[in-house]
Amino acid sequence: ELGVDVFLGEGTFTSGYTIDVGGVTLPFKKALIATGARAAKIPIPGLWEAGAHTNETIFSLTELPERLAVIGAGPIGCELAQAFARFGSEVSIFDNDAHILNREDADAAAIVDRAMREDGVNIICQAAIKEVTSKGDHKTVHYESEGTHNTLEVDAILVAVGRAPNIEGLNLEKAGVSHHNRGIEVDDHLRTSNKHIFAAGDVAVKHQFTHTADAAARIVIQNALFHGRKKLSDLVIPWCTYTEPEIAHVGMYENDANEQGIEIDTYIQKFDDVDRAILDGQTEGFVKIHTRKGTPNIIGATIVADHAGDLISEITLAITHGIGLDKIASTIHPYPTQAEAIKKLGDAYSRTKLTPFVSKMFKKWLAWARR
Repeated sequence: ELGVDVFLGEGTFTSGYTIDVGGVTLPFKKALIATGARAAKIPIPGLWEAGAHTNETIFSLTELPERLAVIGAGPIGCELAQAFARFGSEVSIFDNDAHILNREDADAAAIVDRAMREDGVNIICQAAIKEVTSKGDHKTVHYESEGTHNTLEVDAILVAVGRAPNIEGLNLEKAGVSHHNRGIEVDDHLRTSNKHIFAAGDVAVKHQFTHTADAAARIVIQNALFHGRKKLSDLVIPWCTYTEPEIAHVGMYENDANEQGIEIDTYIQKFDDVDRAILDGQTEGFVKIHTRKGTPNIIGATIVADHAGDLISEITLAITHGIGLDKIASTIHPYPTQAEAIKKLGDAYSRTKLTPFVSKMFKKWLAWARR
């Protein structure tokens, strides 16, 4: 209805300026590759022969598995492990790292770890799965942990480890588009090595989220059609893991700042001192904000709360537009809300400005004012 010609079929580049779809050759001045990514198929002997699921197939189950093994303790693995445990499955989750959600703030991951264990999830970290054998509908996961060989009998397996780009069959070499096993190579303007072809979304962008794909598509529209110079590196991208409680993050982690030699101040507000969280019985969690040392300039934040994904947007806005913690402190927040935790951190920053000298001057002023 908007005037777009739609061709259904497998697309294959025939040159740097043409693509074939179902036997029809389509010339183009500009092209966008937005073919996405799929769950990676890790090479564990017997795993896929046993009928392992990914996030693309697990929702097709019509019966609840009594026993479920989840391989990978990243966001997808943890979200679905907790969900199936609450449905009533006996869930075990495996990961080769020291703790779940290893890319997240360690304090935040520890809270989700406790919540998942309370839901009955069996968390097995620093585990290496060697093979999967199956007999009928039953599967056996063979793994090593802490130097010992172990087995686990399950009825279903979910694999939640990594993503693979959908680039097979595109004939990218013919179009002069460089790529690697993680996807298509793009510059900061989302152009490929063929400057007439752009790529966006999971097939090309590091942060593989729906909202990142949307933002990248907007960059391509401006740069490809309107001669814009929008940059991917200018995006401030928040994300959220939808466990209970949720973990939301934006900007730098503390270790990112350390690696880049950026000195920081860290402010933490726990929800057990926020009235709305107390009222709701949701006191497990915190807001943690990092600023450049001695300044109100926010460079990163992590929130652990039942509605962390809703709360992170205020901090994302602040980072995007250079709004410091001091400005958040002077912004009225409705009471009682969980967002008051962010306001409290603004107040915490303001208190750092009360140096011994300033405090002494205040006391002298107040003493004079009482005369």
